[in-house]
Amino acid sequence: QVQLVESGGGLVQPGGSLRLSCAASGSIFTINAMGWYRQAPGKQRELVAQITNGGKTNYAESVKGRFTISRDNAKRWLYLQMNSLKPDDTAVYYCNAHRIMVDYWGQGTQVTVSS
Repeated sequence: QVQLVESGGGLVQPGGSLRLSCAASGSIFTINAMGWYRQAPGKQRELVAQITNGGKTNYAESVKGRFTISRDNAKRWLYLQMNSLKPDDTAVYYCNAHRIMVDYWGQGTQVTVSS
């Protein structure tokens, strides 16, 4: 089992920045990749950014150049630096850990971009 706990969400004005953090515990040695997903009201959950054990990253087109995903060397912390935030970025952001045939999720953290 893997446990994930997100933090760092909040209210920010358009153009502002936020940094999300995800603390991972448990059997993290089984994880192949970790990522951030988001779900806005009335919409499906979507991938925002992902990073593999080898350090390869993948971003949604809508966040490329604005968001950066990273993790610490011990692979117990996952981060999402979000810059130039837009109202369309408003959503609940979820931390994800993936291994073969299994996905683990955190409880989510709300990000609201509004003036």
